[in-house]
Amino acid sequence: MKSAWTKIVLSDFSLYQWHSTSYLYRFVGWFSSWRQGSWLLQWSEALGAALLSVLFVLAPFGSTGLIGLLLVALAGFWILLTISEEQQLEVTPIHLVVLVYWCIATIATAFSPVKSEALSGWMILTLYLVMFALAARVLRSPRICNGVITVFLLVALWVSTYGVRQQVFGVAQLATWNDPNSPLAQDTRVYSYLGNPNLLGGYLLPAIALSIGAVFVWRGWLKKILALTMVGVNSACLYFTDSRGAWLAMLALMTVLLLLLYYWWRDYLPRFWQVWLLPLVFGTLAGLIIAAIVLVEPLRLRFFSIFAGREDSSNNFRINVWEAVFKMIRDYPLTGIGPGHDAFNKVYPRYMNSRYPALSAYSVFLEHLVEMGYLGLICFIWLIIVTIDSGIRQIRRFKLSSNRQGLWLISAIAAIAGLSVHGLVDTVWYRPQISTLWWLMLAIIASQIRRFPFKQANTDFTEAKLSQEQF
Repeated sequence: MKSAWTKIVLSDFSLYQWHSTSYLYRFVGWFSSWRQGSWLLQWSEALGAALLSVLFVLAPFGSTGLIGLLLVALAGFWILLTISEEQQLEVTPIHLVVLVYWCIATIATAFSPVKSEALSGWMILTLYLVMFALAARVLRSPRICNGVITVFLLVALWVSTYGVRQQVFGVAQLATWNDPNSPLAQDTRVYSYLGNPNLLGGYLLPAIALSIGAVFVWRGWLKKILALTMVGVNSACLYFTDSRGAWLAMLALMTVLLLLLYYWWRDYLPRFWQVWLLPLVFGTLAGLIIAAIVLVEPLRLRFFSIFAGREDSSNNFRINVWEAVFKMIRDYPLTGIGPGHDAFNKVYPRYMNSRYPALSAYSVFLEHLVEMGYLGLICFIWLIIVTIDSGIRQIRRFKLSSNRQGLWLISAIAAIAGLSVHGLVDTVWYRPQISTLWWLMLAIIASQIRRFPFKQANTDFTEAKLSQEQF
């Protein structure tokens, strides 16, 4: 059983044979001699971090076209770094599964019934994956990793502060986000700069996870107070979105985060707290949540609408969309219709109920089934499993060396759990403001874990250089 799991998560995979026969790998390092004389590329890691920071600064405020332009710039910079690589190229199990994921998307595009639309989606997906590759490379430095995360958290604080302001002073609702027949029909749902409360909820999930991590990673009381402020404001803003999917995702995020933080600190606790801390914490939180549901009427109404079935207009809309989506899956089961919302918008009208037009499947997992078939869904789940397994393995190593980089990994894993749960009932994951954050979470983990060196001939792989630099 252990051997089978090891193979599934690629913890002992060897790339030597592929490296020795790959034509693609021969492009790596072609211009390494030019790089040695380039003043600009001496600062390649800092430049990569700067480009990533610009992306996350502008993402909540800029247009999709602007984000796409920044992703193209990141892709060009990654290509430049790769062909001028001086050192032996190293990848992680996460990189390998991402490559398989891209290959399946390519196959889905080739067999798509709407190839031109699918090609557009494939190009966008490729840009996200290249962004992941660049981020996983430059975030190896603890200082750069901390810097990029700090930039994102400061931007998220501004976004969430504006969202809280909308709740306090009121804001026009841009669409019918509440059930017209519900007592909450006139309730305010904040959306900040992102224009949609569900999108804002998804954006805040990684911000909450990383800001909790910052409480423990950042040194100095002023920085810790700032991190605590971020946790409070981000959490309040997420609550004010009234996004039921984001609320459920928050529960999943906090559950995973508390379990991993308990594992991290357990050896420092007295025996009593080693045994009773988790039951007491989860029991207290459960009691507070139940009390809030009972005592706060808007929360109670919103929470129980989850279980209202078709009686809730939002639920009814999703159910009708899902019925059409299952028909699409039945006709394109193996490789789907091809990636991207353009392909979905082209094919979905053939199956939809005329009263329920939709831009997506309203579930990330169903969207993978529709776009990339069962192959794509299996690979996506495999990617999540490999990422979490690799992250937990590295957390163990960081714990032994008391390296606080492990706390960023804990936060990233919790964010992945939250985004995955949110993705069960919504597809904001496909919006660039969220998709870039998803791949950033994977890159944070991939940047810190063991890497496969291409030239090693046996199945053992070397340890990544784990910097002990403290913040």
